[in-house]
Amino acid sequence: MQYQTRIYESVIIINATLEDAQVETEIEKIKDFILKNGGEMRALEKWGRRRLAYAIKKKNNGFYVLYEFKAPGDIVAKLERQYLLNENVIRFMTIELNKKALKAKEVGQKTPISDVVVTAEEPSKGATV
Repeated sequence: MQYQTRIYESVIIINATLEDAQVETEIEKIKDFILKNGGEMRALEKWGRRRLAYAIKKKNNGFYVLYEFKAPGDIVAKLERQYLLNENVIRFMTIELNKKALKAKEVGQKTPISDVVVTAEEPSKGATV
C-alpha cells in the first residue's frame, strides 16, 4: 500500500534532568529514525528547557523540541511508537500541516487551531497501549 507524502510537525518534551549531551543524543536518534523511514527533515527547532505548567511523570521541567518533516503517512504510527518506548520522552504530539497552515507559516502568521489536524497524542492515563 502506497502512502501519500505529507508534512508533519512533531513536538516532544524530553526529560530535562538529562545532561546536554544526552539530550542531543535523544534528538539525533529521533531525527535519524525519521530519515531512515523515508522522511525528509524540513526544520528542527530546539526550544530548550522550560518549566511545565503541571507535573508530567513527576517532572516539573522539560526540554522542548520541534521536528518538521515530510514523510509518508505510515511513519506517524512508527514514530509515536518510538516515543512511547523511549523513557526520556515524557510527552509528544504530532500534527499534519494542511495547505492553509503551511501558507500561514510561510507568511509568519500563527496557525489557527481549526486548521490543524491532530494525528495522534500520548494515550491518557489508564489507557492501554
